[in-house]
Amino acid sequence: MCWNKFVFAIACLFFSYGVQAQLLERNITVKADRYTVQQVLELISNEGNFFFSYSSALVPRDSTIDYPGGQRTVQSALALVFSGGFEFRESGNYIIIRRRPIQISLVTTQEASTNAFYLVSGYVRDDQTGEHLTDASVYEKDRLQSTLTNSKGYFKLKLRSKFKTAAVTVSKAFYEDTTVRLQVGQNQQLAVTLQPADFFGAQVIVGPGRIMPPDSLFIAVPQPDSSSILYLYKKLDSIRVQRTAMGRFLLSSQLRMQSLNLGRFFTVRPVQVSLVPGLSSNGKMNAQVVNHFSFNVLGGYSAGVKGAEIGGVFNINRKDVELFQVGGVFNLTGGNVRGVQVGGVANSNMKSTRGLQISGVSNFVRDTMRGLQVSGLVNYARRLKGVQVGLINVVDSSSGFSIGLINIVLKGYHKLAFYSTELTPFNAAFKTGNHHFYSILLGGVQPDTSKRVVSFGYGIGNEVRLGKTVGISTELSAQYCYTGNWANTNVWNRAAVNLRIQVFKFLAIYAGPAYNAMYSDQTVAASPGWKLPVIPSGYQTHKINDQFTGWLGWTAGIHVF
Repeated sequence: MCWNKFVFAIACLFFSYGVQAQLLERNITVKADRYTVQQVLELISNEGNFFFSYSSALVPRDSTIDYPGGQRTVQSALALVFSGGFEFRESGNYIIIRRRPIQISLVTTQEASTNAFYLVSGYVRDDQTGEHLTDASVYEKDRLQSTLTNSKGYFKLKLRSKFKTAAVTVSKAFYEDTTVRLQVGQNQQLAVTLQPADFFGAQVIVGPGRIMPPDSLFIAVPQPDSSSILYLYKKLDSIRVQRTAMGRFLLSSQLRMQSLNLGRFFTVRPVQVSLVPGLSSNGKMNAQVVNHFSFNVLGGYSAGVKGAEIGGVFNINRKDVELFQVGGVFNLTGGNVRGVQVGGVANSNMKSTRGLQISGVSNFVRDTMRGLQVSGLVNYARRLKGVQVGLINVVDSSSGFSIGLINIVLKGYHKLAFYSTELTPFNAAFKTGNHHFYSILLGGVQPDTSKRVVSFGYGIGNEVRLGKTVGISTELSAQYCYTGNWANTNVWNRAAVNLRIQVFKFLAIYAGPAYNAMYSDQTVAASPGWKLPVIPSGYQTHKINDQFTGWLGWTAGIHVF
């Protein structure tokens, strides 16, 4: 009995496998008069108990069709749904709907060259429609020789005969690469076809409603060189710099097109020299080359640097920069920067930076800054895990330190304070940064018409949280005190320790002692009604030196936010 059950189970397994492998031969009965293509596919998949997968840009799924009733195979049903030009491939419990290649053969004619060079020319076509492809990249990987097809799909490439082997690769965005081995020393003409990749549109999965399809479906397509291409694969990181305003302005349309076409090909060379982008010792393919040393007389466009790069005006790199980079005006990097980066005016990195970044005006890091970022005007990083020094510092989140006049942490410490002191009863301060380190813009006034004072200044602070509702802050500040005449100098220096208690979510009270040191060179009142001496009365003071006076004071106020 057990043996019979075992044989029956094995038979069922083989039968199930055979059924799964013959999806297109299954018989189905579907009636779908005046339905859309999408609706008809749903009815067929439910009837046959399998899935369809196709690219939304290739299948006219919203078109209405007349589908006759009756029983027929899935293959026959699909032939009624789709006009010519499509093919249907089985993969597990899926039927993949794709355009049918037109199968243009590779035709090569050749004749011996009589000099040290030979010419490779020909046309590039779409293997499904037969149309000539404009701006396809044709290149020899080892020699870094390249060209683009013209409006008629025609190309011509000149190669040296001294090398024993050669091959040209044809690439275009949204198409699969094709590589052709050449007869060295022979002038030859090629007819090359490229197969479109299946990611023109979103991938659509159609199947029985009671079965959940997988999140992604990948189809490995074997290539002549034994590699395989995975459909649904698309990567645009390597052309980020081209989409910037500076990239569009400085890089020619041919360079941008070639970089888009050759997104999967990169190589390494020890040294390159460029006059301008596209005029390089690596030729027009310098954007595909990672160099150990790169020198750009005016400016250059490379794949990346692993060593040192110097640009008289600018450096543009598609991928990573490591160790050292200097640009007379700016550096623009599409990947990560590791090491020292110096820009006369600006640095802009599309990913992360680890090390030292210095510029005269601005630094921009799209992702994480680890290290020291210094600029004359503004620094930006999405995440800061280091130190920023600049007039204006902006980050999205921070576990580091921003040192400048204005420090903005979008997901950090933001407090608006209203408080009193022994010198100025009405004060306001804006505090921003993180709990470890925040900056303070502050000002106050003593409105009494017999002892007026107006103060404004800058400070820094740190807060230690003792619990959810209690914290202790330490703050240092310096304020200029105006007493009726700008020629007088009165600088109020202050060190305060405050205990904070959170009353509500957006309201806290705080208070604490403060030590003050006033620098003053004013000896006579500037005009009636202004305070002199600036030091508050009624407090025990002591002379630090001839121009500094110290005393112990207080602070009390509220925090909003």
